[in-house]
Amino acid sequence: MTEVNALVLRETGAPMTVERIRLRDVGPGDVRVRIDATGVCHSDLSLARGVLAQQLPAVLGHEACGTVLETGSEVTDLAEGDRVILLWITPCGDCVHCGRGEAHLCVNGAARGSEPYAVDSAGNPVYAGLTVGSFAEQTVVPAAAAVKVPDDISSADAALLGCAVTTGVGAVTKTARVQPDSSVLVVGLGGVGLAAIQGAKLAGARTIIAVDRNPDKAAYATKLGADHFVPADDTTKKAVRALTGGEGVDYAFDCVGSARTIRDAWGMTRRGGTACVVGVGGKDDLVSFSALELFHFARTLVGCVAGSLDAAHDLPRYFEDVRSGRLDLAAMVTGHGGLGDIETALGDMAAGQGVRTLVVPA
Repeated sequence: MTEVNALVLRETGAPMTVERIRLRDVGPGDVRVRIDATGVCHSDLSLARGVLAQQLPAVLGHEACGTVLETGSEVTDLAEGDRVILLWITPCGDCVHCGRGEAHLCVNGAARGSEPYAVDSAGNPVYAGLTVGSFAEQTVVPAAAAVKVPDDISSADAALLGCAVTTGVGAVTKTARVQPDSSVLVVGLGGVGLAAIQGAKLAGARTIIAVDRNPDKAAYATKLGADHFVPADDTTKKAVRALTGGEGVDYAFDCVGSARTIRDAWGMTRRGGTACVVGVGGKDDLVSFSALELFHFARTLVGCVAGSLDAAHDLPRYFEDVRSGRLDLAAMVTGHGGLGDIETALGDMAAGQGVRTLVVPA
């Protein structure tokens, strides 16, 4: 068993600490991967604070690029030295959703998250947050969860393609299927929200409106394609309607995931438009709609999981968008650090500060 440093969560809401853990042995269909870069995602904050359930103790982190150090005896499409993006949803290829072409909804895609992937110094089981466990120097995953990265794509860019970018861009281009010359609203300007703005630009949106509680996010949003920034306050709805001729937007994307922001995004969507929930909220945070408004406004409300990503089919297109400059991923990174800096990054995220912190664990 390989021994590595990892940031371990032992109690929700309590600070994580760097510990030595021992990874499970590489099985016939597995790969052992050194984590070269990993992003700190809002889903990690939700797991750390108990908004999303997580078996403990756990190593969080799921948005990552790394280098293959060891392959199992049955692995033929990856080799030592290959750089890979790690998938937190790994399609099984056999379930009903995979059969429908809905790889992002795979019934078994996240099953390994409930299985220990390491042990701590006392021999107790340790679990990988969202199946990856990238807040560590190394991890072990099935080979099917590792997608090879072309040589001309940096590890920093590839890491963000592990979650934020594919979720935000995919929400726009695949889940909601935004049409050219439309108006788009993005609520919440973290990594996913800024990626959604870039997705709206790629889709040919006519007007892109960005909303966030932190006015410092305006510069990031404008640089990445937003036409307007509106502060999140009591005047937001009125301002958005003023920018859309009183109608509301054709497409609204809630990249926060709370009951309040879902209702706000819904309310700023025009009659007959589409509101898409991208952020992940708590199971007890309930959203209410009246029967009459559902009928009268004829809006579509759609949920989004992982930007509807089909990694094998979609990642080559994302690589090309990065190469061409249509996607600017470096502009989304506002901080760098090591394992010891992740708690600070999570605190900043909870306070609405910064966008994406990129961590090099080793």
